[in-house]
Amino acid sequence: MSDLPSARTPVLDVWCELQCTDCRTALEDLRALRARYGDRLELRLRHFPMEKHKHSFAAAQAAEEAVEQGRGWDYVEAVLGRVEELDRRGEPFLVEVAGGLGLDAEEFDTALIDGRHILIVDADQAEGKAIGVTGTPTYVIGGERLDGSKSQGGLRARIEEIADRLLAGGE
Repeated sequence: MSDLPSARTPVLDVWCELQCTDCRTALEDLRALRARYGDRLELRLRHFPMEKHKHSFAAAQAAEEAVEQGRGWDYVEAVLGRVEELDRRGEPFLVEVAGGLGLDAEEFDTALIDGRHILIVDADQAEGKAIGVTGTPTYVIGGERLDGSKSQGGLRARIEEIADRLLAGGE
């Protein structure tokens, strides 16, 4: 018997950018989805850094280091909660947040210097472009893309509707 999630566990890809105030707004919905579904719905962070935000690519790499250290969503929430500070301070802020969460801040600094997570971020961004992601947040569940960059209105209800259908065995 495997400890891996069942092949039937629906996946919600969350295309996010850590300098995006709309992504910060979406946190409430993501928390509610995690509370409602727990392990029955896999929320998967996907990166879509945009050129208009000069620290977004470094922030995506830092988020991947947080995932590697076991605190990915905690880190994402901490950075998104202080977007304006990221705008002002850049990479030193990313390392400081890691330390504040009890993560290995020195390892974060090294990861940002050596670029060990660049390929993951690049691959996410390329896949996002290929499926039509143009802004963040964008969600993909059950083959349906939902764009939250223009409005969050009704998205959580639509995600829940799709997740419930998938969990019930519908396609």
